[in-house]
Amino acid sequence: MAKQKKVVVVGAGPGGLAVAIQLAVAGARVVVLERMGTVGGRTSSIEEDGFRFDLGPTFFLYPQILDKILRTAGTSLREEVEMVRLDPQYRIQFSDGSRIDATPRAESMEAQIASLCPRDAAGFKRFIADNREKFGSIRSCLERPFLGWGSLLAKEVLASAPHIRPWESVDGYLHRFFSDERVRLAFSFQSKYLGMSPFRCPSLFSILSYLEYEYGVWHPMGGCGEVSQAMARVAQRLGVEIRLNEPVTSFDFAGRRVVGARTALSRYEADAVVTNADFAHAMCSLVPNEKRERWTDAKLESKQFSCSTFMLYLGVDGGFEGMPHHSIQISSDYRRNLSEIEDLKVLPTDPSFYVQNACVTDTSLAPEGQSAMYLLAPVPHRTANIDWKREAPGFREMLLRKAEAAGFKGISKAIRYEKMVTPADWESQYAIHKGATFNLAHSLTQMLHFRPRNRFEDVDGMYLVGGGTHPGSGLPVIYEGARITARLMCEDFGLAFPGESGSDLAGGLSQVNPGDRIEEWGAIAAKEPANRWAAGR
Repeated sequence: MAKQKKVVVVGAGPGGLAVAIQLAVAGARVVVLERMGTVGGRTSSIEEDGFRFDLGPTFFLYPQILDKILRTAGTSLREEVEMVRLDPQYRIQFSDGSRIDATPRAESMEAQIASLCPRDAAGFKRFIADNREKFGSIRSCLERPFLGWGSLLAKEVLASAPHIRPWESVDGYLHRFFSDERVRLAFSFQSKYLGMSPFRCPSLFSILSYLEYEYGVWHPMGGCGEVSQAMARVAQRLGVEIRLNEPVTSFDFAGRRVVGARTALSRYEADAVVTNADFAHAMCSLVPNEKRERWTDAKLESKQFSCSTFMLYLGVDGGFEGMPHHSIQISSDYRRNLSEIEDLKVLPTDPSFYVQNACVTDTSLAPEGQSAMYLLAPVPHRTANIDWKREAPGFREMLLRKAEAAGFKGISKAIRYEKMVTPADWESQYAIHKGATFNLAHSLTQMLHFRPRNRFEDVDGMYLVGGGTHPGSGLPVIYEGARITARLMCEDFGLAFPGESGSDLAGGLSQVNPGDRIEEWGAIAAKEPANRWAAGR
């Protein structure tokens, strides 16, 4: 009988938990080592004074991928987490007072677009149709590893080339459908999910907006941290050991192969190590520089990193019933705002910002009569240009004033609990290199085989998962990345990959069909009028 393979997963973020589940189903013995006191990494919760906030991601897109992973473990996302599909998905407010309440109902979207620019209304359905075709073509790039130049020659990848158009930005692509800049921004601000400007973000990422309209924007009841908790419960039912408050302090090596991990409490032997920690931080702190050829400290320093975020988590008296669950306020000069963040790396003078008002959907997040509010402003990653100890109080005041003007009247005086997180805090408290919350930027020279590879090229026996490896950042992409990594490890171990044991589980994204959108995933006006899953009901 073959000896059971031992795997150490560093980090209990969404990617680490997803890999742990799949490897446990395949028969490996898995231990997950997490530096924090809870699972989820940035997809965890802050719980204080009866308030509950998502630390990072606040909404859930394209749940099919995680559902496939959970089905390999004999359960489903529907069984583990209560989910609500939002309509409107979010409100986009512009500085001139105009707005769009984004909805998957085509007639409403066309009417709202027409109110801004009549000739652009017809572009909505064309945009959806074109991106449906694009998504069908390029999804193979999101499902497979890119382990070198040869990966680009796979027939599926070559077939997707006409849709990738590397010379074109998201904004440039959107000119085909919309002439009004405000309308284009409504379909391109999603590039910020990757920490990038729509004027630089490769055009293939227009699929992010498409996924919202086609498959929904979902709220997990209890917040996105509840999804991480559910994944941990599933992993533990499979025998995965999760050790919290136990940061990895070093790896053990035999030549260029990693053979174990050490913490202050123990040493863990491993046939393989999966690194789910922030990539650059983990490399610089855990893998000696001389053991890295392609990703040395000097080479990491030369790479482009994403922007960061300035965060306010506010527990307030009362609520904002007239305001949507999610709202995005666009700067009066969006291009300047992005240039300040990406080029000049200075404090934004007129920031765009996002507000989550989740208690209009989920009253469990705050005590009765109160609300849990979440404010986020994109800012440069940690840089010598900004002293956050000095600048944070003034930036906070400006952001609260802007939130008041955007419709959240009285928010400043209603605050009863507050937590602030700056780029410096993301780095020092959450071990994120440069506080770059979206990891390595998704520029063309840092994608596919140019990105750190799922089977890590510099260290034998090490595999990567999370936003710093292929395919990239964002929860659905990270979950698909976890499928790629788990598949590679199963191949290397001689184990059957559980994601391909049965026709209904095979192929990741490629198995989605139009019926899934309506019947399985509760589309608007479909079989579940309330657009809600109830776990265990």
